[in-house]
Amino acid sequence: MYNLINTIPKNKKLILFDGVCNLCNDSVLHIVREDKKDIFLFTALQSKTGKNIINELGININKIDSIILYIPGGNYFIKSEAVFKIANEFKGAWKIIQIFRIFPVFLNDFFYDLIARNRYRWFGKKEKCMIPTKKLNSKFLP
Repeated sequence: MYNLINTIPKNKKLILFDGVCNLCNDSVLHIVREDKKDIFLFTALQSKTGKNIINELGININKIDSIILYIPGGNYFIKSEAVFKIANEFKGAWKIIQIFRIFPVFLNDFFYDLIARNRYRWFGKKEKCMIPTKKLNSKFLP
């Protein structure tokens, strides 16, 4: 059986995101702009690649609402912990988010889940996943 997660370069981190969520898409585009060290790759949870990776990792997508950070070697992070790990790769205002680590994970995840549950109502939803421009294409898995 073909193992898709083994094809992700070891020097990259993969962000799986909700491809139809406006908040998620805007966040991904912001991360792309800030990713000066070229650390991150992206794929939508709804894409064939996203679904295959989720399946290979054995993740129940019904329990995770909108973001997974996969680090080659088998580690993955979800919800607020994924946000903290992503933000930790950047300087400046991104570091401010780390202050919330003083709170227990369950509390951070409570607020993460509150936003995730309401993201379509508060920020809108696309009819289909974002298609990256040619310039951004190398950052996205098919």
